[in-house]
Amino acid sequence: MKSDCMQTTICQERKKDPIEMFHSGQLVKVCAPMVRYSKLAFRTLVRKYSCDLCYTPMIVAADFVKSIKARDSEFTTNQGDCPLIVQFAANDARLLSDAARIVCPYANGIDINCGCPQRWAMAEGYGACLINKPELVRDMVKQVRNQVETPGFSVSIKIRIHDDLKRTVDLCRKAEAIGVSWITVHGRTAEERHQPVHYDSIKIIKENMSIPVIANGDIRSLKEAENVWQITGTDGVMVARGLLANPAMFAGYEETPLKCIWDWVDIALELGTPYMCFHQHLMYMMEKITSRQEKRVFNALSSTSAIIDYLTDHYGI
Repeated sequence: MKSDCMQTTICQERKKDPIEMFHSGQLVKVCAPMVRYSKLAFRTLVRKYSCDLCYTPMIVAADFVKSIKARDSEFTTNQGDCPLIVQFAANDARLLSDAARIVCPYANGIDINCGCPQRWAMAEGYGACLINKPELVRDMVKQVRNQVETPGFSVSIKIRIHDDLKRTVDLCRKAEAIGVSWITVHGRTAEERHQPVHYDSIKIIKENMSIPVIANGDIRSLKEAENVWQITGTDGVMVARGLLANPAMFAGYEETPLKCIWDWVDIALELGTPYMCFHQHLMYMMEKITSRQEKRVFNALSSTSAIIDYLTDHYGI
């Protein structure tokens, strides 16, 4: 696990407890756990543009515990990378608690992925299949609570909804009763992909809970985030693809500003981001500001130096 942060070092921002943020009455703006994408460099970028709380990509707890190589590749952080939540895919309470103990000195809490609808995850007993296994979720939360004694360390869950919303409300109430810190709700079922998000369902869940609830699903601008926050009555909003397309979204920009693109170049180079990840983030960021012909040229670039030359030549910065 690569880190500039020793176990005895506490990031100053870590004193900004996410729970306190959720109880502030202000919109808490959250960067979602995105496989391959919400890694340290991208988290560093969105924090510069008014993102309040970041999640790591989903990490498979069993691999993380058993493999040093997995820890080194999957979890990289530094002192400025907080507040931070580490999301794990897990189906075993002991392995999850072991993983939580490893990341505990470097993060504000962990999140259990109970929402990923991908077939491979559900086949392994991870993700959205867990919304149908409240007893397993209970055991995992209790085990982490018993094993991690750090004050203020959060244990949250991210879920999708059932067709029968009463089952989801029941799941959330049980999660609250066993000590879950907050719940993020993606307002679709495990079978739904591009259908409209059921914000009305998120609102009903929030009305039945005493702990914070985060709304998630198809939020593409700060205005949309504020609207969802008001409609659902939740304590925060979580954004994935909207931030990929515009990492400055939470700061109120309608499209990615050139300053943000160059900030990404600087951060990615400083942190040694692999070329493919570096390039793919730029393709997302520049989607709205480039023509079809420009996209063809830019997407075909094959080196960091070629990208920097392209940006310099076309945007003169």
